[in-house]
Amino acid sequence: MTDSSQRLTVQVDLGPRSYEIAIVSDELRSVAQDLERWLERLTYRPHRIGSALVVTDHNVRGPHGERVCEALRHAGWRCELISLEPGEQSKSLRAIAPIYDALVAMKADRHTVVVATGGGVVGDAAGFVAATYTRGVPYLQVPTSLLAQVDSSVGGKVAVNHSQAKNLIGAFYQPVGVFIDTDTLNTLPDREYRSGLGEVVKYGVIQDAEFFAYLEAHSDDLNDREPGVLRYIVARCCRLKADVVEQDEFERTGLRSILNYGHTFAHAFEALSHYDQLLHGEAVAIGMIYASRLAERMKLIEPDVTQRQLDLLKRLHLPTRLPDPRQFTPEAVLDRMKLDKKAVSGRLRFVLPTRLGHVELFKDVSEHDVRAVLEEMAGS
Repeated sequence: MTDSSQRLTVQVDLGPRSYEIAIVSDELRSVAQDLERWLERLTYRPHRIGSALVVTDHNVRGPHGERVCEALRHAGWRCELISLEPGEQSKSLRAIAPIYDALVAMKADRHTVVVATGGGVVGDAAGFVAATYTRGVPYLQVPTSLLAQVDSSVGGKVAVNHSQAKNLIGAFYQPVGVFIDTDTLNTLPDREYRSGLGEVVKYGVIQDAEFFAYLEAHSDDLNDREPGVLRYIVARCCRLKADVVEQDEFERTGLRSILNYGHTFAHAFEALSHYDQLLHGEAVAIGMIYASRLAERMKLIEPDVTQRQLDLLKRLHLPTRLPDPRQFTPEAVLDRMKLDKKAVSGRLRFVLPTRLGHVELFKDVSEHDVRAVLEEMAGS
């Protein structure tokens, strides 16, 4: 990570697919300069400043999407803008069809850049379109939510949901760069902001006990959105994720799966609530506690590891229990888990902590133990 005045830079080293994460404040107007510099690194270079499609959602369009498009036009780009309905429902094949239509209408070619400007849903959906339109066009991530800035915009996972499971239809497709302006967090509703904090806490549990302790010590600053603390946690989370992605870009060795801590439970909860009851980071916060309880049951950790997670999540005003456990029966949750990408031939696999700051992937976890945790949490 490098620091130049107000700009932090994290490099993701993936050979010919390497890219830079720029972390700035109040610099959306300079996005075109960074994009053009990053495009020059590609194996092909556009012969001219070309065209771009900014993909955003209705909530982000006014405060940020239009500003990004205006910055590109000011630099000479031909820029169009399309916005999706906010929320997880827009991550479907039907919902993203208009993005393909917009690219066709603007006669987009393989030099056209898709610019994902918004939260994780926009980034995943626009990235999937970029990966599949004419078998791949460049795309730029401009994440405007905390969750997207610290997690989903980095690493090249792009996907849409199937009605039966989250992110079931997707690809690994790296962006040309990630442009993070932390000032965009000022427009983020409180619940969305806290959803992002769920993923922030995850990084401390899985990779960095000192970072977890930093979050504990600065929970009040996080609640107040203190700018210096926010810049630090965004940069640290990006570096931690980049470290994993560089070693396991395509999730083949199992290392990258550590990023899914809490997600096996969380994805099942999201699917059972039809993606409209829990925000992703909320589901992850709850899922981490379920996973930590499972690790306790398997004698991997002592209860204090779970307790520290509980205490921090509560101080950050994140949920640690399902809103209505009766809606999520053990049978229904287990059925959804067997559709999870981490399941193999119906056998359950979980990322579980062995100490604070370290997790491992456990294969073929006993369904009996998972059911016991589900029942315990429902009754507690």
